[in-house]
Amino acid sequence: MKTLIATTLALALPSLAAAHDYMLGDLQIIHPRVFATAATAKTGGGYVTIANDGETDDALIGVRGDFPKVEVHESYEEDGVARMRHIEKLAIPADDIVELAPGGYHVMFMGLSDPFEVGDEIPLTLIFEKAGEIDIVFKVEERSGDDHGSHSE
Repeated sequence: MKTLIATTLALALPSLAAAHDYMLGDLQIIHPRVFATAATAKTGGGYVTIANDGETDDALIGVRGDFPKVEVHESYEEDGVARMRHIEKLAIPADDIVELAPGGYHVMFMGLSDPFEVGDEIPLTLIFEKAGEIDIVFKVEERSGDDHGSHSE
């Protein structure tokens, strides 16, 4: 069912139609991307859609890359102030889709020594509780007017 939804999304949205996707067991890793950052940025956010087409729940339990620090974070608001926190385990329920997107869950790249520039490719390993590990590439894209969040400013 979720495969149909992901395929429909890919056909409906031009940016996803040209996206690069990965499969790991029942998990689809769809359109991993980061946005270009300012020359002085020390952090950047990564975004991806994960569809679990299986009958078993899974969880994203880690990320690994060539950065001083890279983690899964959650953006939230508390007392009118936007905040972030590290997430040890992000549930990927069976027959469901989890979106890592600006303003919500995201991969946080910390300690950048160089900016992310459009066209760059950022290799990263996603670590799942049950499905295991998969090496993927986040492509650096220009931020559009529809994207929200502040990790590439």
